[in-house]
Amino acid sequence: MGRGRRFGALIGLAVRRVAGRTRIAPQRVVLSVIGVALAIGLMVAVTGVSLGLASESVVSSPDTDYWIVPEDANVQSIAVSSGGVQLSNVHEASARIGTDERVEYAIPVLLELLPVQDTVTGEREYILAAGVVARPDAELLGMSLHSLHPDDPYYANGNYDGTWTGQAVLNDAAAESINASDGSTLVSNRIPENRSLSVVNVSAGDASTALGSIPMAVVQLSELQTMTGAATGDQADQILVSTNDPGVKESLATLYPRTTVVERSGLAAQRVSTSNLPLAIAVSGAATAVIVGVLFVATLMGLTVSSDRESQGTLAAIGVSQWSRSVIVAVETVTIALLGGICGLGLGTLGIVAINVAGREILAESTVARFDPILAGYALVVAFVIGVLGAIYPVLLSRRTNPLEVLSR
Repeated sequence: MGRGRRFGALIGLAVRRVAGRTRIAPQRVVLSVIGVALAIGLMVAVTGVSLGLASESVVSSPDTDYWIVPEDANVQSIAVSSGGVQLSNVHEASARIGTDERVEYAIPVLLELLPVQDTVTGEREYILAAGVVARPDAELLGMSLHSLHPDDPYYANGNYDGTWTGQAVLNDAAAESINASDGSTLVSNRIPENRSLSVVNVSAGDASTALGSIPMAVVQLSELQTMTGAATGDQADQILVSTNDPGVKESLATLYPRTTVVERSGLAAQRVSTSNLPLAIAVSGAATAVIVGVLFVATLMGLTVSSDRESQGTLAAIGVSQWSRSVIVAVETVTIALLGGICGLGLGTLGIVAINVAGREILAESTVARFDPILAGYALVVAFVIGVLGAIYPVLLSRRTNPLEVLSR
């Protein structure tokens, strides 16, 4: 018999022995499977949470190739105003950038949390307001700017005494948060006297994090500056620049002192470097699963080998070598671990569903954990590793068994 066929026969024998043991004395097999399943299930659920954290989006236009941000900005301050250093004279700067024929458009963005009253209950809620100089063909976080009057008319060449539009585009999360719809008047203590703010469109948008969609409104830049005190110095947090020419970056870098020009690919790299928390969660989940699973499998399979010495002796008596007997024990251990991995994948999937249900109850329509098909392969690989590591102890224990002593009893 060839070595490959012999190895296949040993695997088949080991699998049949596991199946037979589940019918005759299933307690240890079931306990081993449950131990691995709980470990793998926890790992899958925790990794789902880490995938949810890693999927947080940043504020950007889909056509934006560069972001001009203060020198100490990172992904978090690009996504939400950090209250730190801001850019000044942004209307003039973005207009100057827009005169470059290589640039499609440049949009300054101011991000501020804005208190707004619920239109039904009157309770105060907070939404993330993004002030922009609108363009009909531009989008911000999937929200079209075509409903906003272009060119920020209230700015009026720096005097802030032009036409107040009072226009606001809400995403679905903001509209639901304050019970607003098209035509609703927004009430906030930040809005100047004799001025108003009305909803001109409700858009789906995609401002989301692992904890759900961010309630967000897009308004005219100068009007948000007036409401938040950023009109002094014509301030904003960033300028989004759309261009197909990489040579533009060099000129953008000289526009402001102590600023950083972030490329689309550079932003992705920053996101990787700032994703330590999700990565740490996933790694710790896998490490915990391996340790717990190996302890369960090694202990229970060791007990099984100790109580099954007669079977080991019988195999030796009929000519099965010590190496072959070790292979049988190892394959039995890996088989049980893989069964636990399959059950654990199901438990982990249910755990992800339960986490999201709890998240919706607490955080309102949030997606805390995400399931990715790659988790199935991940769970089985970790279960296989558990089986291989867990097989070391029972294999060593089986090699200590003297078949002649067992059969002579």
